Amino acid sequence: MPTSLVTGSTAGIGRAIAFALGREGYSVGVCGRSADRVHDVLAELRAAGITTAGRKADVSDPVAVGGMVSHVTHELGPVDVLVNNAGIGILKPFSELTLEEWDQTIATNLRSMYVVTREVLAGMRARGHGAVINIASLAGRNAIVGGTAYAASKHAVLGFSKSLLLEVRKEGVRVAAICPGSVATGFGTGRTVPKISREGILAPEDVADAVVAVLRLPERALMSEIDLRPSNPS
Repeated sequence: MPTSLVTGSTAGIGRAIAFALGREGYSVGVCGRSADRVHDVLAELRAAGITTAGRKADVSDPVAVGGMVSHVTHELGPVDVLVNNAGIGILKPFSELTLEEWDQTIATNLRSMYVVTREVLAGMRARGHGAVINIASLAGRNAIVGGTAYAASKHAVLGFSKSLLLEVRKEGVRVAAICPGSVATGFGTGRTVPKISREGILAPEDVADAVVAVLRLPERALMSEIDLRPSNPS
């Protein structure tokens, strides 16, 4: 059974991806900032018949990530698929954005991709097989009001993904970035969070389906970037 690892997997998009990969036949490693929420999602996955393991981890902390990955690989085996999903959105005018909020955004949305990917990529390259899927955003392509930190971090995610792909594609490792529009998760904090009807936006399961679509391709093929939009926004 191949092993997947999904960061930020206790709620929203990450939780949906964890269940989707479990239904595809992957064992699923999970992590999050809250030990209680990690415990809950582990129980929910197991109740659905999915083989899983995980623990609390701040994905921007190399020590915490090293312990989490060691635990997951001990329980499930080497990571074949990494989904870098953990992210936060602090949306407010630049004049109100604190340095602490900037640093928190970059640490969670960007630094974590380096930290977690570094922990599993060497094994993928040695085995000549693997996939790294990074959850970016349409804010990685477009400016948004209040998005000086968030949009900057997601633009960087795309640059990270494109460059990493060029480095590892000939070693059997695929890299893809998925750029969702607004998703019905309650994501984002701050004064400029847009008021959007949940009826006309994406569901977390739509993003999970995009992850599965990338992995279902034969290994000779790769969707390196996916823009995922609601078909009839309102």
